[in-house]
Amino acid sequence: MKDLDIRGAGNMLGGEQSGFISEIGFETFQRILDEAIQELKEEDFADTFHEEQGVHRLFVRDVTVDTDAEMHIPDEYVSSIQERLNLYTQLDEVETEEDLQTFSDMLTDRFGKIPDEVNELFDGLRLRWICKELGFERLVLKNGKLRAYFVQNPQSAFYDSATFKNLFTVMANKGKALGLSIKEVRNHLLVARDDVRDLRQARRVLQELKVALDGGEE
Repeated sequence: MKDLDIRGAGNMLGGEQSGFISEIGFETFQRILDEAIQELKEEDFADTFHEEQGVHRLFVRDVTVDTDAEMHIPDEYVSSIQERLNLYTQLDEVETEEDLQTFSDMLTDRFGKIPDEVNELFDGLRLRWICKELGFERLVLKNGKLRAYFVQNPQSAFYDSATFKNLFTVMANKGKALGLSIKEVRNHLLVARDDVRDLRQARRVLQELKVALDGGEE
């Protein structure tokens, strides 16, 4: 990392790349590089990676959750700023319920009973997992209103995928029963519901949508 900080990473992003990583951070650099590679696989080299792209692929790599819920690691629970940053980094890499339970057990062992704010953080993470599978890249939950925004890029392969087509069909046939509706706001397609109290209920709502999308199988 020190070497990267001093010299950058050579020509990975072109001849003028040197020093770029030190300005944006290594994790951001990795994300940008991953997105660029995925874009090449989807477009310029679609034929070469056709089989790989067809295996239950996710069209959303990161999800923003915007909520008025208290969703963080409190200072009084983990006093060290650096330690909290490390925990956030570890939590961001958790991708399964089993790994989340392991992380939760570690927190309890090291810092004691988990506060409500951290449990809200866990629920936010679970929401992100479901959003990725459904093709939502942003979720807003404020004042009891749920808004789940589909991929913003209208040219995304997501809109030609079986996932989107099936989801659109489910919304047309079962959206009312699920209490959900599809709206278009400022050229951005989203799914909405107006009686969602908290992150846990938001997760249940989207889980019901996912079950319907999967053909009613839990």
